[in-house]
Amino acid sequence: MATRQKSVKVPARAEVQEPKTESGNKGAADIQPAKGKLGVMIPGMGAVATTFVAGVEAVRKGIAKPIGSLTQMGTIRLGKRTEGRSPKIKEFVPLAALDDLVFTGWDIFEDNMYEAASKAGVLDRYLLEQIKPFMQSIQPRKAVFDHNYVKKIDGPNVKKGKNKMDLAEQLRDDIRQFRKSSGASRLVTIWCGSTETFIEPSEVHQSVKAFEKGLAQNDENIAPSMIYAYAALSEGVPFANGAPNLTVDIPAIYELSRRNQAPICGKDFKTGQTLMKTILAPGFKARLLGVSGWYSTNILGNRDGEVLDDPGSFKTKEESKLGVLDHILQPELYPELYKDIFHKVRINYYPPRGDNKEGWDNIDIFGWLGYPMQIKVDFLCRDSILAAPIVLDLIMFLDLAQRTPELKGIGIQEWLSFYFKSPMSAPGLYPEHDLFIQSMKLKNTLRHLRGEGLITHLGLEYYD
Repeated sequence: MATRQKSVKVPARAEVQEPKTESGNKGAADIQPAKGKLGVMIPGMGAVATTFVAGVEAVRKGIAKPIGSLTQMGTIRLGKRTEGRSPKIKEFVPLAALDDLVFTGWDIFEDNMYEAASKAGVLDRYLLEQIKPFMQSIQPRKAVFDHNYVKKIDGPNVKKGKNKMDLAEQLRDDIRQFRKSSGASRLVTIWCGSTETFIEPSEVHQSVKAFEKGLAQNDENIAPSMIYAYAALSEGVPFANGAPNLTVDIPAIYELSRRNQAPICGKDFKTGQTLMKTILAPGFKARLLGVSGWYSTNILGNRDGEVLDDPGSFKTKEESKLGVLDHILQPELYPELYKDIFHKVRINYYPPRGDNKEGWDNIDIFGWLGYPMQIKVDFLCRDSILAAPIVLDLIMFLDLAQRTPELKGIGIQEWLSFYFKSPMSAPGLYPEHDLFIQSMKLKNTLRHLRGEGLITHLGLEYYD
């Protein structure tokens, strides 16, 4: 590992905080190159997973564009505004190439990815027919599933084992087998499965030793998603959690992640209504506009909507969605503006809408002298279309993290909070929900890794 260099003195008025190294890109030498294939392992091969995989193949064949993907289309500003340096992110940091991605997954249904995508109804038939042979080639492995944790769905393609530890070992065998059969040099696992019933952290979650004992004893507080996470991290494979499940947000998994240098991140892909909240709420706070109420309701008809029709699964999702405003608006610092906010979230299963979720928000705000105003938002979005580029970016960035000594051993990748409704952070540290701060954190992390100066936006030196 490189030795620490003496800090470079920076003018206090500078817009760019210079790196603490003598060489401008010294950090780049620490990142291993993205050589070979990158294996992507997906628990849950439903609408989100199939839309993501189909999209990657469509982009690889040149019949579509990766709209919404920061790793594929985003740029990053380097240095002062006067320097005009804004390379694409995929040219700035050594990311895996799309052509190097290979896929597998687990699902409780036996449909291959073409059949699953056709049933999900997200993508049109014309697009699917152009990539049909590729999608048909991806068959689901038998899943670890327990109807007690997801009550509204069931399926036949399920593993059987004498206890949860046995199921974890079967998953580990799947991972080892896929690594060998695919020829992948690196792997990433990303949960695209259903929202599980609400679970509170308990004693079994407090250490790897307690967790492994719980696996052997079939502890009811260990949900299937946790078994996947345990199996992946035990094999040294990074894990991203796209659902609001507890999954990797427990001390036992933190410990395992750090021990095996397998990065983790989560929870709950930030797609529709919560995306809008993390855009609007920072604006209200920046302008010191008060909020007295925020009523949110959704209708959606896909498998996610069906699952969330169960009160236990909805409770898990509700906890994820409700925490956003408190952390952004900070009512403890601004009691006159946000202490008494009434925040309500509803989700209703409505089959005719399919994957095309609709989110309504009624926001009651107040301004100068306390005069009330209202904002109404009706977001007719496509849930899986918004989620798919998030899945791609998380895979690319988690793979970058596992090749970066400074990141792979820290466990939680807080710099990826940008992609989550309920972002994970170090124990005792409040999460950052503001989308614009999250974006700055992500890009400054990339600048830091490449030895570039961090952007502060001060810029007084331009007026000296």
